[in-house]
Amino acid sequence: MRHRILLAMLGTLCATAVHAQGAGSNVFGVGWMHLAPQDSSKPLTIVAPGAVAGPVPDTGSSLESADTLGLTYTRFLTDHVAAELVLGVPPRFKLNGEQALAPVGLLGSARQWSPAVVFKYFFGPADSAFRPFVGAGLSYIWYSDVRLTDGFQRAVSATVTRNTNPGLKTDAEVDSKWAPVLNAGAAYQIGRNWGALLSVSYLPVKTRARLRTHGTPVGTIESQADLKINPIVGMLAVTYRF
Repeated sequence: MRHRILLAMLGTLCATAVHAQGAGSNVFGVGWMHLAPQDSSKPLTIVAPGAVAGPVPDTGSSLESADTLGLTYTRFLTDHVAAELVLGVPPRFKLNGEQALAPVGLLGSARQWSPAVVFKYFFGPADSAFRPFVGAGLSYIWYSDVRLTDGFQRAVSATVTRNTNPGLKTDAEVDSKWAPVLNAGAAYQIGRNWGALLSVSYLPVKTRARLRTHGTPVGTIESQADLKINPIVGMLAVTYRF
């Protein structure tokens, strides 16, 4: 009986090794993705018209973390080098006021789209069940469904009109950007097809929020704020090799 148990255990280990990831393997992953901005912002600045242009002191902001569903597709080009496409359901980031804007609370929100292509180097032989990796790549980041809260619109309107008309409408957009991706983690092959993935990525990215306040006596007033987002992105996924 003892010999049968040992043989079964050895058979399981061998099966795992035989079906580990190597050249020609295709791996699909799905799991939890957590985005934690390491952010900072510059003060809101009025840029046009020139008569009212200038920075607005003590107008800071900060981003909340977000969670979403992440998807990956990995193609092993060799036993050690793989190309990976990273996608996800666009998370909604919330922007909160700081300093003079702290009483406003939530300033607005936007959905972030950030598909990425990452090239990874996997350590260890292809038949290893556990394989750490490092990677680097590129992401294109853009934003949709940008919303400003009524409280923030009132604050912007009061600021740009010097409190003469705090009820004007303000809309916004956020610039799209390319960003490098730095990545590290580990893959573990559980059996013939199934496995697990843990990875951490860092994306150094700066962007700019552009605001337009309509209906002032001097026409549309344009303002902007520069944001460093620099998210650390963690992902825990179940993988399937095919």
